[in-house]
Amino acid sequence: MDKLKAMATFVRIVDAGSLSAAAGASGQSAASVVRSLAALEKHLGVRLLNRSTRRLALTDEGAEFLAWSRRILAEFDEIEHSFDARRHSPGGLLRLTAPVEFGRRHVAPLVNAFLAQHPAMRVELILLDRMVDLLEEGLDLAVRIGQLPDSSMVAVPLGRTRHVVCASPDYLRAGRQLPHPSALREHDCIVFAQQGGEWHFIDGGAALTVPVPARLGTNQVQAASLACVQGLGIARLLHYQVAAELADGRLVRLLREFEPPELPVQLVYPHSRLLSSRVRLFIDWMAERLRIPDPGS
Repeated sequence: MDKLKAMATFVRIVDAGSLSAAAGASGQSAASVVRSLAALEKHLGVRLLNRSTRRLALTDEGAEFLAWSRRILAEFDEIEHSFDARRHSPGGLLRLTAPVEFGRRHVAPLVNAFLAQHPAMRVELILLDRMVDLLEEGLDLAVRIGQLPDSSMVAVPLGRTRHVVCASPDYLRAGRQLPHPSALREHDCIVFAQQGGEWHFIDGGAALTVPVPARLGTNQVQAASLACVQGLGIARLLHYQVAAELADGRLVRLLREFEPPELPVQLVYPHSRLLSSRVRLFIDWMAERLRIPDPGS
């Protein structure tokens, strides 16, 4: 039994003064109204209305339940109107996490623009280069780069990127050649800690893993890309992290034919969570405006 609907039907019967009038006012059949009242009385275990051929009269329990029903229905109506207003002008707190460098470059500027346009919204942006459990951490959304191992997550595509190997023109002018990934063992390499000391490639359709000697190891993307630009060695980073340097010639892309497949960039949220209007609004905002540099083929 739909208790809220039965409650509303009961109030309508009392206000209309008869079962047939209540049926006409609600667009239901008289039989449907009778069944609804009977089911409600059976559920509550009391008689709400004394019925005769001429009139309806509230019992004591009916009068008590009527007052309670009016209050509950009014409160529900108020909440419904409040949520409807939020759908048109969402407010409240949205908690979001993203990888540090991607968040700094691409997410933070959009968050700022989003907040400027939606003054009732608040955002907590947490930049981390580690995977976090959204439910445990109380987070609404996460930006994730790569395939999702967790099937309980819903993913909204934002774009794609890929790992690229690069070096500065100065480093390459010193006569250093890199015809194959295996030759990396003979080079100075700049290792971003998140990727570890083994770099992954595709060689003739087969996976190839190459242990690389780290002349510099760092947990910061900016430190790795700067060292690479300054000619300290070869780096392997995500394309968006060095897109500007590749575009203006400060870095040269190497080993393109050995690059592994592109990686999806996605907004994810738990499958079990019903999306609030503010989360849906932000997802649509990001998907429409985010522009990730094309990593090419």
